[in-house]
Amino acid sequence: MKNKIRELRKAGGYRQEDLAEALGVSRQTIIAIENNKYNPTLELAMKMARKLNTSVEELFKLED
Repeated sequence: MKNKIRELRKAGGYRQEDLAEALGVSRQTIIAIENNKYNPTLELAMKMARKLNTSVEELFKLED
């Protein structure tokens, strides 16, 4: 699964640390998700989308 977290995070002016703190996760979790090493839970994905002012569908894309 691909994601646009890094792109939207930077556009929103958030550092990895800022986003992690706002979501209640570690910076390492944000790094892993951005690098497609870890797929977040649905709850975390929804929180990320809300924080980044987008939808889950726009934030994450399934690869064919």
